[in-house]
Amino acid sequence: MSGGHLASSHAAALHSAFLHAPMGMAVTTVDGVLAEVNLALCRLLGRTPEALPGTSLFDLTHPDDRDGARRSCAALRVHRSSLWRHECRFLRTDGEPVAVQVATSWVDADGGRTAHLVMIIEDIGDRKAVEAGLRHQAVHDPLTGLPNRVLFRDRLQHALDRGHREGTETCVLMIDLDGFKAINDRYGHPAGDRVLAAFAGRLTAALRASDTAARLGGDEFAVICERSAPYDAQALVRRLHTLLVEPFDLDGRPVPVRCSIGLGHVHGGTDASAGAATLIGDADRRMYADKRRRRD
Repeated sequence: MSGGHLASSHAAALHSAFLHAPMGMAVTTVDGVLAEVNLALCRLLGRTPEALPGTSLFDLTHPDDRDGARRSCAALRVHRSSLWRHECRFLRTDGEPVAVQVATSWVDADGGRTAHLVMIIEDIGDRKAVEAGLRHQAVHDPLTGLPNRVLFRDRLQHALDRGHREGTETCVLMIDLDGFKAINDRYGHPAGDRVLAAFAGRLTAALRASDTAARLGGDEFAVICERSAPYDAQALVRRLHTLLVEPFDLDGRPVPVRCSIGLGHVHGGTDASAGAATLIGDADRRMYADKRRRRD
């Protein structure tokens, strides 16, 4: 076989490897205009091989990610790196976003071909979903799905910061179920967990859109009421007590549940850095005072 035939055969093999590679691949201009694409990229974007060449990658990028993609491309032109990674979202023909990682190499002009970019485009949607799930688990209670103590503290601080900027009031309710230990002792912990989850559902039903409920641990819950005067929070307390009049149902057994609630309140002018501890402390003291009154 002649040298020309060998070179031609080698080129054909390389092109076949590019075309049928299991991961999305593309050759683009230095400005991100597609010149060549493989079949995996076409499948990823839901487009035909004929539709993509001549299209700018920025036109395929989610609008919220375009500025970042443009900055990444501009930095690549400056540094001309052999490997540049960038994460963004592309849009399929049906408008659905797909999360991708784009690994790009700069190729200098050579042999009559202008400088260009070679890209490997990996679908990272599953990885992003796992990461989002882990982030959610880290700040949410697994039993009730409510924010946990970590997220409660974060959201409370944000609420106090906004209240300080806007001059609005913030209230916090600390909530503790009365006699919950007796429920666990009588019916068992799995039944107690069902009661906690059901209580969280009724608590959520009592909230306004701007309120945030959290489970702090055990049978202790809390609610952040932004832009709320004490009478607004007291209205929430009344709604919650009304929702608890109906006993919970455990396989046909009615289980009455009551709760003690304490209210903490800060004015908008309160220093946000010191407000959280004061607010929680006031609400806690009033919640235990309410519990003592109920026992007496």
